[in-house]
This record gives sequence, structure tokens and C-alpha cells, in this order.
Amino acid sequence: MKFRLKVWRQAGPGAAGAFATYEARDISADMSFLEMIDVVNEGLIEQGQEPIAFDHDCREGICGSCSMMINGSAHGPEKGTATCQLFMRHFTDGQDICIEPWRAKAFPVIKDLVVDRSAFDRIIAAGGFITAPTGGARDANAILIAKSAADDAMDAAACIGCGACVAACPNGSASLFAGAKISHLGLLPQGQAERDRRVLAMIGQMDAEGFGACTWHGECHEACPKEISLDTIARMNHDYVRAAWRTRE
Repeated sequence: MKFRLKVWRQAGPGAAGAFATYEARDISADMSFLEMIDVVNEGLIEQGQEPIAFDHDCREGICGSCSMMINGSAHGPEKGTATCQLFMRHFTDGQDICIEPWRAKAFPVIKDLVVDRSAFDRIIAAGGFITAPTGGARDANAILIAKSAADDAMDAAACIGCGACVAACPNGSASLFAGAKISHLGLLPQGQAERDRRVLAMIGQMDAEGFGACTWHGECHEACPKEISLDTIARMNHDYVRAAWRTRE
């Protein structure tokens, strides 16, 4: 297979960026999207050119670092799939493919397709730790948790923090990410002690980072490789209103 790639190139945060066109030849249909870029980069290096910078780590859909827009869609055209899990057989031979970094004020470009997503780390850090004494693993497992709560908490904890929700949202909102991180602790008994403080601190940090407001477009859920439910946003909003009223008392 062969493809014509239109790739965003940007030397650094303060540099002007532009699209560059490359040919991807002799690409196996069983290659992942990142492996295809590896092949293109090998050719660029052989020609003495600067390879395309892109973020990656586990390449198993776990770390969330393979963040890029592919033909206008976060992580590409396949639903519930990270870029590293996207295979070239999902594209047509000879197809033009446009590759861009996440476009969001809170995610400044570092180089080419690499963006700074440390804003997510600061939101998580604002949430702090739980202080409920659970003892050892055996003691913690003895705490009864309703199956529905455990299931919802596990679904929310599946968030890998890739930022696709922000990139897909027309407002650049991080509400799906924050909602997932707030929900997976707020649903469990161990997370109740700091539940109010946590939601206020995390939403406050999210706003401070420059993320946009949620207006329920739903694009975040559609782009999420783990298909995190919009229910997490509703739960976050509920907890925020409750915590805000309690702090007024």
C-alpha cells in the first residue's frame, strides 16, 4: 500500500508551523499507524532530513500518548481506538492522510505532532490523595461496594488521559477527562472523605488551565478511545453543585 501524508511540522513552541507532504510507500496493511510513520521516518533519516516528531510509549492503547488528529478525527476514523491500535487496512490504498497535533489552548505544541499535556497532570494533582484508612489489601477488599458502583467506577477509571476529548470538543473542554477522574474515586467508599474538596479543586484547576466549558456537544464521548460515558460529566456537575452549596454553610 502507499499513501500521501500531509503532516504538520513545527520546529518548536514559538516557531511557525506548516504542512509538509510525504510519500509512504511499501506499507503493509497489517502495520499500525505509528509503524507506518516509523517507516516514513526511516526514509527521512536516510535522506538526511528531520524525522517527524510524535509521541508514543506502550503502543497497546494503555498510555494515551499517541495523540494526533487523523483526517480531522482524534485518533483516526475507528471508534474506540487509540492511534497505536489503528491499522493501515482501515485506509484505502493511495489515500491522502492529513495528520495534525491536538488543537487546544491548554495543549501547546512542543514539536510537530507532540503537544504538552501536563495540564492533565496538574488537574489530577489538584485532586490529591484519599485518606480513608483501608489497611492492607485484604482489609480494603472487605469493604462492601455495590456492584453498580464498582462497575461505574471501573468504567470511569478506564480513562487513559490521552486528550482526545479536548481535541474533539469545539470548546476545548476537558470535562470528560475531569469527570472520569472525579467519578472513579467519588463512587467508592474510600473516596468519600475528600469528595467535596476534590471536585472543587479539580474543576478549579481545570478552569485555571484554560480549558473551555462543556456545552454537551458529545464529541468527547465519540472521540474517546475508551468510550467514557457522558454520565461522568453529569456526575461531576452534580458533585460540584453539592460541594459548592456545602462550603457556603
